[in-house]
Amino acid sequence: MALIDTGNAIGAVSRLLHTRLQEKLNALSLTPVIVEIGKPEKQINSTGVKLNLFLYEAQFDASLKNTSIDEGRQPPLWLVLKYIMTAFHNGESDSDIAHEYLGKGMQALKELSFLPLSSSNFDALKDNPEVLKITFDEINADLLSKLMQGPDEKYRFSIAFQVRPVMIASRQPSSYPLLVGVDYTSSPPDMIGEDGIIISALPSLGPAITHISPARFEVNSTITILGNDLNASGLSVMLGLTELAVISRQPNRLQCMVNGNIAAGNVISAGNYPISVVQILPTGRRRSSNILVGNLLPSLESADIVPGTVLNSSLPESPGVYGEIDLTGYLLAAEHDDILVALYREGKTVRVLDSAFDFTVPQPPPPSLHTRIRLKMKEPDAVPQGTYRVVFRVNGQQARNSPEVNLS
Repeated sequence: MALIDTGNAIGAVSRLLHTRLQEKLNALSLTPVIVEIGKPEKQINSTGVKLNLFLYEAQFDASLKNTSIDEGRQPPLWLVLKYIMTAFHNGESDSDIAHEYLGKGMQALKELSFLPLSSSNFDALKDNPEVLKITFDEINADLLSKLMQGPDEKYRFSIAFQVRPVMIASRQPSSYPLLVGVDYTSSPPDMIGEDGIIISALPSLGPAITHISPARFEVNSTITILGNDLNASGLSVMLGLTELAVISRQPNRLQCMVNGNIAAGNVISAGNYPISVVQILPTGRRRSSNILVGNLLPSLESADIVPGTVLNSSLPESPGVYGEIDLTGYLLAAEHDDILVALYREGKTVRVLDSAFDFTVPQPPPPSLHTRIRLKMKEPDAVPQGTYRVVFRVNGQQARNSPEVNLS
């Protein structure tokens, strides 16, 4: 393919339009019509009938961007060429005779909706993979006035059309690889199939994570992690220093379960933790992804008043009742954790309690560690009699459930 000639394609399109229009108009009219290319202003002092073609703009065809005509070759430039056509009769563009011949020019263009290139003598267009299409454009008076900046600065009635797609290809040669699965060292070349496939590829840089859903989760929740390279073998999900059970893997999606020994509460407390995906390499080394933050919530299942513990306060500055409340659930914290309990009633927090917790409740059967604690209210913590919701927070993370207790 002589693609080097496509650098002349813009001028070749103008010449092709000139030739085809000249042929059509001479067949349609008894009066000789001359087609010229250039600015309309040069026809001011002309005589006879002339049709002037003026290329005023070129655009890149967005629909063909990065479209290559041959595998291994750089994609060419695909252009849309925009023209205006103006008719002149003895230098005048706005007479009735000029308008007649402008109409004949439009008629000829309409019949040339496609410009066949098979018989074209224009080398720059022979390799254009598609026939050139002519379509009419809208053009307003403001644009025409800007284009008609001749010595008389006169508005001239014209029509606009475009030609597409015009190809300008790179002069660089194509890059063609040898066929895969062929032994070219033998004579004749031998088909060796997959034995001849040698792919030089960089190893994976390891998993990378971009999103965690949900960002706040409880024991026995399923976490979905989005990212890249999440289907490799030997992957595990780490919540802090604790490993989570992987239940499904896809290239960009991984799911794991917050279960196992986490529920017992003796491994990890509720709170904010880094989440990462770790891959065990054949050498035994661990390759970790980037880190995102996950929020492990405590689970409060019930809040019960310990029978016989509710007392009336004798302090005048703190009237009401106080008592002891057994809290049951998961990840209810250990002695070193930051625990906060609030009694909530009628749209507001009545009392905040952040001390006096008993972590060794002697209640048969023996409870698992971190699954039952006892809140011992003190006399200054007394509240008015009534029903309250218990708001429970551990290390800044609040349990979703807020059960009711009746202090009366």
